[in-house]
Amino acid sequence: MPAAPLTAAELGDDKARISYVVGRDFARSIEPIRGELDPQIVLRAIRDAQAGAQPLFDDAGSRKIREGFSAALRDKQDRAQQALAARNLDSGRAFLERNAGVAGVRRTASGLQYQVLKEGRGVHPKASDTVRVNYIGRLPDGSKFESTYDTDHPAEFVLDRVMPGWTEGVQLMTPGSRYRFWVPSQLAYGERGVPGQIEPNTVLDFEIELLEIAGIGGTSGAE
Repeated sequence: MPAAPLTAAELGDDKARISYVVGRDFARSIEPIRGELDPQIVLRAIRDAQAGAQPLFDDAGSRKIREGFSAALRDKQDRAQQALAARNLDSGRAFLERNAGVAGVRRTASGLQYQVLKEGRGVHPKASDTVRVNYIGRLPDGSKFESTYDTDHPAEFVLDRVMPGWTEGVQLMTPGSRYRFWVPSQLAYGERGVPGQIEPNTVLDFEIELLEIAGIGGTSGAE
């Protein structure tokens, strides 16, 4: 049976408390590779080292083991990433096929899908123009990953310096308009994704409000 968990009351002095904290810190440091380790051997190695026992492997042998483990771990992570990318690519294609049949959704030659929520007035921006926009970015499950409304500060950028789906999509708009875009992965972050935020080959959902084209002024643009 596993040992009963410690309670704070059992840690009666500073040595016990710092020992517990150090142990938790160590556990947290190895969390990313926890599944690759045998905890009993880890504990035995710690006890052997504290007892002054000779290591089972010399420096060269230890280095070779570390390097082999690192290579195997990278290979495992690469294969997992490739499998995830393939699943997301298939599910993204299926989603876009379904979404193309929704009333009001239009599709460009590149595969970008969009829906007009509010039409503006004036000229369309060029790829070389600087634009000011508010937007919300969502993942396929509907969760929000970015929003200028949360920061109360519109974004401003040169249109040809952002993802291809944005460069193409915002050029369809006029100042004062609000569109919703579904950006295929190849027009977004592709196979790389954004580590820790956006998985590889993810279709992205953006609601964009074009506020202004720099140099034109106002939200209605030039007639």
